Amino acid sequence: MNVADILTDAASRVPAQAASVLAGISQETLHAMPNGANSIAWLIWHAARQLDLQLADLTSQPQVWEDGWSERLGVPRGSKEIGFGDGPADVEALRIADPEALEAYLKEAVDAYVAYVRTLSETDLDVVIDTSWDPHVTRGVRLVSLVDDATVHLGQAAYARGVVEHWSIGF
Repeated sequence: MNVADILTDAASRVPAQAASVLAGISQETLHAMPNGANSIAWLIWHAARQLDLQLADLTSQPQVWEDGWSERLGVPRGSKEIGFGDGPADVEALRIADPEALEAYLKEAVDAYVAYVRTLSETDLDVVIDTSWDPHVTRGVRLVSLVDDATVHLGQAAYARGVVEHWSIGF
């Protein structure tokens, strides 16, 4: 298995995790904020947004978001907004009527990630892209970070659903 296959495999798990969390979800559960925490809708939206925005910055390509996803999801947020710094009122205001559309947006962002990864050589992954950190961040490290961030937020979404509904992901 080569590096592109590993990154692709890791990323391809993200939409499947979201599909499990969103399957049969009610609007009440989707937008519940257990103990004031982020809602499932917000967590999955943020997972997709951070991946989409950071990938666009990395590739110098347009974000998937810019293809009308703000309107389709009913989330009036600009292309630079990913939820970083959102407080409880911001999380509560993020309302998504169609969980399937949210799942589709995340999948499209992951598809863009996979398409990009497939264009890279292993030497491309070693290129330093950010010198503001110590150690400096390579393209490969950033790509791992994007998937890691999405996975963490999907785990939080699964936990939130469990808290709200006594639900289990089933594996």
